[in-house]
Amino acid sequence: ILDSGHKYYLQFTTEDYRSGENAGSCLATVLYPKTRSPPVVNIKCTDTEDQKQIQEEDNRLYQKIRRQTKPIIGNNIPDSYGNIEPALEPVWALAVAGSSYMMWEKSTENLGYFMAQVKSAKQWIRKDDFIEFDYTVLLHEIPTQEIISCHMRLTWLPGHPLKVKYFCSSENQRLEDGSGMESGSAAGILDERGANF
Repeated sequence: ILDSGHKYYLQFTTEDYRSGENAGSCLATVLYPKTRSPPVVNIKCTDTEDQKQIQEEDNRLYQKIRRQTKPIIGNNIPDSYGNIEPALEPVWALAVAGSSYMMWEKSTENLGYFMAQVKSAKQWIRKDDFIEFDYTVLLHEIPTQEIISCHMRLTWLPGHPLKVKYFCSSENQRLEDGSGMESGSAAGILDERGANF
C-alpha cells in the first residue's frame, strides 16, 4: 500500500439534504494514489430510507422538471441570503448530485471541495426522455479557501446513472467525464456540508 498511496477506512452516516433526517450508514475505503489520479473508493451503504420511496421522490422531481414548457433558467442559487426559490430546488438538487462527481475526482489527501453556489443553470429541451442542464458552479476549495468556477453538463433519467461532463477554469485540461456507474438519484443527496470529499 505504501508504494501505491495511502488507504483510509471510513464509517459515516448520510442524511437527506432537505429534511436532515438520517438516510443510512456507510462503510468505505478510500485509496489516494501517489499519482494525481482520482481517489479509488469502495463503498457499501445500508439505507434507512425505503428504496421505493426514493424512486418515487426521483420521479416526482423528474416530472416537476419535465412539465416545464419553457427551459428552466436560474442564477445565483442559493442567493446571497442563502435562499433557494422553491421552483429552483430540483435544479439545485441535480447540481449537488452532479458536482459531487467533480469534487470526488478533484479531491486529494490535502484538498477537499464543497459546492458553494450555482452561478447559472440552463435547461436544454430534448426530444428523448432525458433531462439536460448546463451549469456554472462555484466550488469552495479547502484549505486554500479558493473559489473555483466549473462548467458542468448534466444529463439524467431516473433509474439511470447521472452523466456529467465538466471543465474547471483553474485547470488547463479537456472536458472531463465524471459520470457514475450506478443509478444516480437526485432525491437523497447529502447537503453541501456533508458532501465534502
